[in-house]
Amino acid sequence: MIGLRDDSSDALPAPPPPSRAPEFAAKLFATGGWLQTSLGLEHRPQQEKMARAVADAMKSDQSLLFEAGTGVGKSLAYLLPGIIHAMDQSRQMIVSTHTIALQEQLDQKDLPLCRRVFSATEATKPYAAFKSAVLVGKSNYLCTSRLAAALRDKNEFFATPEHEELQRIATWAATTTEGLRHELNPAPLPDVWELVNADSSGCARKYCNCDQCPYQRARARIRSAHLIIVNHSLLFAHINAGGAAAKGENSRGVLFPDDFVVLDEAHTVPEVATDHCGLRLSSYGVDRMLKYLYNPKTRRGLLQKHGDPVDRQLVVDVLEAAHHFFAFLDERLLTQQPLVRVRAEGFAEAWMDAPLLALYKSVRNRADHMDDGRERDELLEQAGKVKTLQTSLRAFLGVADPDKTVYWVERMGKRQNIVALRTAPIDVAPFIRDELIKRGTSVVFTSATLAMGGKIEPFQARIGAQQVKTAVEHSPFDFEKRMRVFVAADVPLPSAQDARLALDVLTDYIDFCTRRTKGGTLVLFTSYFDMKRVAEVLEPIYDGAHRPFFMQGRDYSRTELARQLREAGNGILFGTDSFWTGIDVPGDALSQVIITRLPFEVPTHPVLEARTEWIRERGGNPFNELTLPDALITFRQGIGRLIRTAKDRGVITILDSRVTQKAYGRLFLECIPQKNAVRMNRENRIERFQPFI
Repeated sequence: MIGLRDDSSDALPAPPPPSRAPEFAAKLFATGGWLQTSLGLEHRPQQEKMARAVADAMKSDQSLLFEAGTGVGKSLAYLLPGIIHAMDQSRQMIVSTHTIALQEQLDQKDLPLCRRVFSATEATKPYAAFKSAVLVGKSNYLCTSRLAAALRDKNEFFATPEHEELQRIATWAATTTEGLRHELNPAPLPDVWELVNADSSGCARKYCNCDQCPYQRARARIRSAHLIIVNHSLLFAHINAGGAAAKGENSRGVLFPDDFVVLDEAHTVPEVATDHCGLRLSSYGVDRMLKYLYNPKTRRGLLQKHGDPVDRQLVVDVLEAAHHFFAFLDERLLTQQPLVRVRAEGFAEAWMDAPLLALYKSVRNRADHMDDGRERDELLEQAGKVKTLQTSLRAFLGVADPDKTVYWVERMGKRQNIVALRTAPIDVAPFIRDELIKRGTSVVFTSATLAMGGKIEPFQARIGAQQVKTAVEHSPFDFEKRMRVFVAADVPLPSAQDARLALDVLTDYIDFCTRRTKGGTLVLFTSYFDMKRVAEVLEPIYDGAHRPFFMQGRDYSRTELARQLREAGNGILFGTDSFWTGIDVPGDALSQVIITRLPFEVPTHPVLEARTEWIRERGGNPFNELTLPDALITFRQGIGRLIRTAKDRGVITILDSRVTQKAYGRLFLECIPQKNAVRMNRENRIERFQPFI
């Protein structure tokens, strides 16, 4: 399912030819080098140092942690040496990012630039022929063989109203080149798409026409690509499904045998890895999986065609058991709060265990009595999913590994009507170390924010990379001239007693600062409640002043909100959580970033709570080792939204007086590249708050 390459041997590959990545990196990035002489690009000493370090790490199959400040040009610094190394050694380079915006930038802007760079110099012209591909999840692709089967068996799988939707997909399939779900507008109905997408053993080269099936064509592009762009979420999903390790202990590489990896936006790696390391089992997912076998309401599904009444009744039995199980969890644990940690077994009965076992045996028996083919493979795949569900439930109900794993139950979904069982490792470092750093290949972690309080060691420990070489290159931008920093020293400290007063003062300051600043403003919150309350007061004011106002969580995605802020010129965007990172709005469209509160995360989530306990049990200080470092990285990311190019200028406004009143406050101020912060209060702010005119 994972291995898009078809290497079947566990043996190490033959010794590769020499890599010219270090040699050409020096010639490309040096003062007066090929980047300057051929394309007129400016020389950046920081970029040169990074390119040389990356090239050396790749050639020696060593890992590297490299913090590269905004403006260093880290994309070219790893892409150019990486492509050279990949082509010289006939290996694949994997570039993983966190945000869609960076994936699109790499694919649509940076890679075409790489081709121009290579084409401009005779010595590097052969590298201009590099092949690249963007890897997305299988469920995003159409499978033509599954579509043909669905059209043939539509009466067994779909109600009559869905036949029209199936035909719409078939009409689109005749013209699409990529076959990706997002190309189809309006989006396909989930129940129909599930029967025709490529995320099934029924989509395979032995069943599909490889010239017609979009996923099989994508596989071919991946197999021949020198560079593959992926996102962190999909990277860790693939690693968990086997990755290169599935090829055998002697197969070096992370995703594919003999590959090497760059993780950009690497500050998010611990969080994403944690999210993908554990169990994620929801009432919605269980219901969909079972109804794929047989839906008693519509009387459709795989077992409608391949089973008998006894088989179908077994599905009904599991559906009923699942309903009682998840309803019990909801009523027993989640009536007072949407998320509850589970510390010991005995919180629920294993109502689903026996019905799942019976269903597994039944489906497996049906498959065993069928001839080899696509339909048998799909039944075997579904039997495997039933068995995995049973095994996962047993492990969760038994709280199998409480010393290393945290368990919790939560309500989720837009309507908060889905109950999910979740687990995660308390310490994710061993997983990252084993699956990335110890795979015998080069893995480069890079971001503008890896250091915490000026030290990169905490991040090293977080990912199990204590022995990995590190480097830091600061931004080349002139922050002294192009950034001004203001700190409100009289905003009440956040507390239950003064919550209303603090929010009123916060609202007043945001109103004052946005009125006095030209261009656009990004206001970063740590609380949805605070954000909505402030918006209720200020949105009418902004409307009256003809200032476009945008807020996270209403109508648009983060990418769309950033686009609208760029186009507005003088808009105001309220955001929280993910808006602290990855938003790229250069120019006057973003001339001020307001930090409403320092981004401390309260350890109420089970994972943070468990990690806090784990650190305390080892004699450590959870605030200094976990809470503060995480807040510093998020703070640095928020500050980094302001100056995106050498010509940008603007204002950072901090409305949390803890930066002046608490001992740790200086660590936050030290994160700001402009060291001269101006303090103000409501009495003197008119004279002291002086943004750029």
